[in-house]
Amino acid sequence: MVAGVELGGTKVVVVRAQGKNIMDLRTIPTREVATTLGSVLDILRAWHGETPFAAMGIGSFGPLRLDRQAPDFGIMLPTPKPGWAGADIYATLTEPFDCPAAIDTDVNGAALAELRWGAGAQGAVPSDSLCYITIGTGVGGGFAFNGRTVHGALHPEIGHIQVRRAPGDEFPGVCPFHGDCIEGLVSGPALAQRFGAPGHSIASDDPRWDFVASDIAQMVTTILMNVAARQVLIGGGVGMGRTDLLDRVRAKVVALAGGYLPYIDEASIASVVSAPLLGDRAGPLGTVALALGALDGIRID
Repeated sequence: MVAGVELGGTKVVVVRAQGKNIMDLRTIPTREVATTLGSVLDILRAWHGETPFAAMGIGSFGPLRLDRQAPDFGIMLPTPKPGWAGADIYATLTEPFDCPAAIDTDVNGAALAELRWGAGAQGAVPSDSLCYITIGTGVGGGFAFNGRTVHGALHPEIGHIQVRRAPGDEFPGVCPFHGDCIEGLVSGPALAQRFGAPGHSIASDDPRWDFVASDIAQMVTTILMNVAARQVLIGGGVGMGRTDLLDRVRAKVVALAGGYLPYIDEASIASVVSAPLLGDRAGPLGTVALALGALDGIRID
């Protein structure tokens, strides 16, 4: 039995699993730090009392310090989430339990789950590299290459890369750090400000969606050019909620690639840029993958 905690900006999902099979799942709202982590610990302690778990995986929103040699390992760095900067995520959740544990970003965990059990595991030849992007309250991205998640000095911050703006798009963006980075342009709050209403209420034929598709396609093409991932999965409330938007993004990625990438064309793009196969289970299963990696001695974090 292993335990997993997916700590998101609006909710926390706590699971216990045998192998990749989730046996129990609880969801609680993300409130202030002490209340939220205390509620998570209550669940974990109850489960551990019934059947001690052999390992724990934590996938959290960020930014996080993931360098085990750093004095602030496992601590939340400055974040737009009020009150969470400096929260000691790893130590608070793992110290009560004597078992191996791993921590990573929630999107890195989701990428790992999709690589092992989802989109990356389909087809005659399993994928060795994918990027998982979630577009919702924010924009995050994680990478899983050759069975491992990817980070170095920090971890991927795809949501804050700059993109080339579409001609005529004057929307200034909403990111408090960068204005019109990709998160400032296409996240849920950005769409609400751009459209003057929540994105899900805007008709698919509204011409402003073309600007949004262009921004996302710029991000996807940048990823493909930089790391040559075999797959880019677009999830989250925005990513999985509008298949029409995904079709627009695919067409624009093909155009932006300009024939330079031999594996990107109209025939192949649907298999390269797609929705996550695991759907909203990618995040919780990501924490399970992290826990199993810790149990096997794989230094995922």
